[in-house]
Amino acid sequence: MLQTAIVAPAAGSAAALLGGDVAAADGRGGGRFDPESPRFAVAVLPDTQYLFDADSSDPEPLQATFRYLRQDRADANIAFMTHLGDVTEHGTEYEIDLAGQTFQALDGKLPYSVLAGNHDIRSSTDDQRGASAYLNVFGPQRFAKMPTFGGASPDGYNSFHLLRAGGRTWLVLALDWRVSDRGLQWVQGVIDAHPKLPVILTTHDLAWADKEGQAQLSQHGQRLWDRLIRRNDQVFLTLNGHYWPPGRTVLTNDAGNDVHVHIANYQDRYYGGAGMIRLYHFDLARNVIDVETFSPWFLARDPARRTPLEAETIELTGAVDRFSLGVDFDARFQGFDPVPVAPSRPPASVTPRGTVGYWRFDSAGLAVGAAGAPVTAGTVVRDLSGNGNDLTVQLLNSSPAEVLTYSIEHHPGQPAHASLRFDGGKGPDRGAILRAAPNAAINSTKFLDGYTIEAFVKLPEPFEGDHAWMGILSWEGRSGDAGKTTGWSRDECTCSLNISPERFLQYVVYPDKQDADPTSWSHALLTGRWMHLAVVNDGRRTVVYVDGSRIARNPTQPSTGIATLGRPFVIGATSFNLRYGQGFYGWIGDLRITGRALPPQEFLTARA
Repeated sequence: MLQTAIVAPAAGSAAALLGGDVAAADGRGGGRFDPESPRFAVAVLPDTQYLFDADSSDPEPLQATFRYLRQDRADANIAFMTHLGDVTEHGTEYEIDLAGQTFQALDGKLPYSVLAGNHDIRSSTDDQRGASAYLNVFGPQRFAKMPTFGGASPDGYNSFHLLRAGGRTWLVLALDWRVSDRGLQWVQGVIDAHPKLPVILTTHDLAWADKEGQAQLSQHGQRLWDRLIRRNDQVFLTLNGHYWPPGRTVLTNDAGNDVHVHIANYQDRYYGGAGMIRLYHFDLARNVIDVETFSPWFLARDPARRTPLEAETIELTGAVDRFSLGVDFDARFQGFDPVPVAPSRPPASVTPRGTVGYWRFDSAGLAVGAAGAPVTAGTVVRDLSGNGNDLTVQLLNSSPAEVLTYSIEHHPGQPAHASLRFDGGKGPDRGAILRAAPNAAINSTKFLDGYTIEAFVKLPEPFEGDHAWMGILSWEGRSGDAGKTTGWSRDECTCSLNISPERFLQYVVYPDKQDADPTSWSHALLTGRWMHLAVVNDGRRTVVYVDGSRIARNPTQPSTGIATLGRPFVIGATSFNLRYGQGFYGWIGDLRITGRALPPQEFLTARA
């Protein structure tokens, strides 16, 4: 009865429906994709069946979607598109052929995958069903020339693609709507053959959602979860259509990690969804996936001529259609593709010409103990530059020994794989400092030709207590004693690197040659992550960098040298009127001072 109810359009009408769009695909678009950028996008196209429905077919919305993907590929850095099944309504040769011709607009322009939904297969059997109109058009032969295509199951209904995006390779599985046991064995073999690749699993039927958008596994989805997904930690994201409304949830796999389960289907909306797509914007630098849902067909229309239904279907902004996922990609993929730990670097490799002082907290710099062990008063931290600017541990204001402890935490780009954990604070004042000897050369060095001060720092998360104006490093000596008349107090020390109450980095210096106190201010520093800080002076002015990025508020005032007075250089606090209150709160790693201005490519984070 279903077959007789389907009206097949007259011969040749498919070409008429397509207009000139397939031919136009060879013209505009196809922008350059950057596979190494940390930001890229994956386009998701759910059920398009109402656009390919016998004599009611209208591929124009999908043509507009494909034009958008071609023409905007470079701007959005789109790596791939995946269709979630139910390409057509009845799976007839006419519908499948029309869809196949429409998809030609992407061939050679953007790699993509397609999988069979229940409406594409005129049978309720699994992927062992054999030949079909769908397989003739969307079988492995269609994808074989794509650079991403990795292979297909022997039956042809399951396939996989390997994407190079974000500087790494990703495995995309496109699975039939009813994967057989044999198909599951094939899928497991693909995953086993690529043990270090993160996996995005796409299929037609896996989860459904309630009216609030809370997703839960379908009966078939539960089978996929139990037999495949939960036991393969590489699968971090699943995408399916079939059901509406859209929804999402997070499940926990056998390794204790998150698996994001998402449903996208807009066939119930105006014009069968109007070729609506989702863009999953991966940002590996921010550890975020930003998701947006819109119809390029309606978006391209003159706003003054859009009908009310078109206007309200341009973009969907509900909680299940426009959202952000926080994903620490390195941590999530640690179980199967751990980030290699760079080996520590010997001091000789990071003490170039002009190094005035270099201090680190592994065995090269001090006698280390176990992680968490106190670093006791009187402990000497050697100056590895060879200039004799050794530092000695002092506890402030009768602080307990636990105020300074040894740590194996470190910035990933730091030469030494160790740091010191400072537990300074107020109420009462407590802390610890590393102080140069009275006769150390660094106490009197003027740095008239310029300097670079570098430090690796981490602020705790949560950042608890009052730590306003805590110091990272400083030179003792009052600005008034140096003959300076500017600044907020003559008792302020002549040079210091501090943290404000808002966690802004502050670098204030009284230059040797000018009666001034040019001060640099950063943005609010993040907590819970390591940072590389650099203060660079070229003998004329000072520029501060955070993680290699120049901050905004660097003064243009002339600044030549540092008005040192022979008083000690200190790590861990800032003095006022030659006295110390609170100490630093957080971790400090390697610290280096160079007697010239270094470009960022020569910072301690650089590797040969």
